[in-house]
Amino acid sequence: MTDSYDLLIRGGLCATPNGIAPADVGVKDGKIVAVGALGGAKAAEIFEAKGLHVLPGVIDTQVHFREPGNEHKEDLESGSRAAVLGGVTAVFEMPNTYPPTTTHAAIEDKLKRAAGRMHCDYAFYVGATPANVGALAALERLPGVCGVKAFLGSSTGTLLLDHEDAILAALKGGTRRMAVHSEDEARLRERKNLAVRGDVRTHPVWRDVETARASTERVLRLARQAGRRLHVLHVTTAEELPLLAASRDFVTVETTPQHLTLSAPECYERLGSYAQMNPPIRESRHREALWKAVSEGLIDVIGSDHAPHARADKDKTYPDTPSGMPGVQTLATVLLDHVNAGRLTLERFVDLTSAGAARLFGIAGKGRIALGYDADFTIVDLKAKKKIENSWIASKCGWTPFDGMETTGWALATIIRGRIVMRDRALTTAGQGKPMRFVETLAPNST
Repeated sequence: MTDSYDLLIRGGLCATPNGIAPADVGVKDGKIVAVGALGGAKAAEIFEAKGLHVLPGVIDTQVHFREPGNEHKEDLESGSRAAVLGGVTAVFEMPNTYPPTTTHAAIEDKLKRAAGRMHCDYAFYVGATPANVGALAALERLPGVCGVKAFLGSSTGTLLLDHEDAILAALKGGTRRMAVHSEDEARLRERKNLAVRGDVRTHPVWRDVETARASTERVLRLARQAGRRLHVLHVTTAEELPLLAASRDFVTVETTPQHLTLSAPECYERLGSYAQMNPPIRESRHREALWKAVSEGLIDVIGSDHAPHARADKDKTYPDTPSGMPGVQTLATVLLDHVNAGRLTLERFVDLTSAGAARLFGIAGKGRIALGYDADFTIVDLKAKKKIENSWIASKCGWTPFDGMETTGWALATIIRGRIVMRDRALTTAGQGKPMRFVETLAPNST
């Protein structure tokens, strides 16, 4: 064991697979090389973490950074800057861009755009379409790809996979875990007239519980038929949870901080269309059901579904307003506030925001503080109490639905592969992000 490190994180309470306890962490060449009592060690850089918690780097498994095509709302640089300012060390970025990320060329384009500009590590989803289902098995194995994403109901962008035969073909066309936005497109079309002009409170009436439940029931049936692992994104309803619980041999489940924190109709009355997202924020009984699912282990990961829109778009008249809200920068502090309120243990926070993502998607070398892993850390002050403010938001949209909310628990530093990229709410090292690697695609691509 070496006693000289590139970085020594000293004196913190460290969340390792062995529990949360005092420990120092030694880093060399971007990797964790020592965990324990390292007080006498030398290091090129020392981070004094007394009174702080040293957590595995937070991984946000659902962000929309809008590039290419909508860079006025967000781009890979600004979105990743927001991520590291909030304590996030890595992101999965979504395919509903313009053009959509549905081809080898589109993936290569995103990787080129990200190089030298993104501040956190990253991977990109490939979007499933009726036209590319035959290519998905090859596309999902490309470097820098985290998997396939299918929109079963229309949302932001043009991606849609709504016919049963096409959904089944996509499920059969690959082996990695496939992520889905689960809303029933036929029902959305039938009920569109229930979206009352000028009344965003009708958003969850139009995109109702049955729209989500029926879609999830169908895709679970098809995934079982195809023998495919499935990941259901941003689950919002109490009615979906028993279906998901009955399918745990192949399905994993994600929800968002928004759906665990906000509820209808209050959020629409207070925020208007700024509370509009797909699937919608629903009444409090669904929020409480989601919290029960968290406590019972049914929720595997929490992703922000960061989906920023310009104020000019959000200020239009519903339903001409776009769905989506920013969230990557507030993910950690909103959830740490729930930790302080007793709704979540810190160990469960770690599982939902780092270890869970690494386990589900097979991220190589990330998700825990252990020897040989990437030196990714989110260092937090659990006692810090501050107000979330629009002025803090680095996203180009410049707003957050949590503006004015006081939270307890804040990320003070973001460390990625041994580099301190954020400290005391300021970016310290720019453009150091790299593509994540995945266990299932480490071997050279044979296609």
